[in-house]
Amino acid sequence: MGLERHLQRLIEANMPEMLGLKFLASEYATGPLHRGRIDTLALDEDGTPVIVEYKRTGSASVLSQGLFYLAWLVEHRAEFESLVVERLGEDVGRAVDWSNPRVVCVATEFTRYDTVAVGMSHHRIDLLVYRQYAQDLVTLELVASVAGGCGTGSTRAGSTSRTEGTGRRGLRQSLDSASPDLRGLFSELEERLLDLGDGTCVELQHYWAFRRRRNFACVRVTRDALVAVLHVDPSTVHLAPGFTRDLRGVGHLGTGDLEVRISSAAELDRAEPLFAASFAAAA
Repeated sequence: MGLERHLQRLIEANMPEMLGLKFLASEYATGPLHRGRIDTLALDEDGTPVIVEYKRTGSASVLSQGLFYLAWLVEHRAEFESLVVERLGEDVGRAVDWSNPRVVCVATEFTRYDTVAVGMSHHRIDLLVYRQYAQDLVTLELVASVAGGCGTGSTRAGSTSRTEGTGRRGLRQSLDSASPDLRGLFSELEERLLDLGDGTCVELQHYWAFRRRRNFACVRVTRDALVAVLHVDPSTVHLAPGFTRDLRGVGHLGTGDLEVRISSAAELDRAEPLFAASFAAAA
């Protein structure tokens, strides 16, 4: 990349493919008090606000810049929602999820101080390293991530750290009020989804989002079952009433077209190939 703006323009022109985001604005002015410009404002597939900051040569100040602008963002929700309505429509604007806003930092490298600082943060932050090969190939690699609160709060090597966020009491209460068997089933489901590979888990307003570059499972707890929405084409699955359902053309919570209802360990085993297929599709 000759200049930082070349990297920015490349990613902004290909946000759905490269970051799984919907582009909203570039070089967005934050007004006379903050006196800054946010490199990119975007919305992810869960309806979560996202700030993207870039550094062509290294990570100097990119993390602190992102957090500085995050403070502005949460204080100017109405302004952000107006921008969403203008660019994506009223329905999308009304559905913005403020429970866990994101900061995405893109640079050629990050120091160990950066990665430790991210791990200590209670904000949702992704650090991505970009590489350019020859003239026409660019890659992005996630090197560190804090995803916010998720599931039972367990932590494993190589996964995100987890902290309790705000605005998600209903989701947490649905798990806390479930039967002991269902809570145990959720813990096992969480374990298996994260064991698939390099996925992380984000606790949002309406569901737990298990994701790679994009979601591969969105999980809710109902009175008698766990409900997972997967990125699997329903036409490739033998649908079983009470277990799997085609969501195409049906309004629903979560991203994906296949619903899987799990109320027993046997059904969790039965769903494993579907989880694996969705995980592969979210790379």
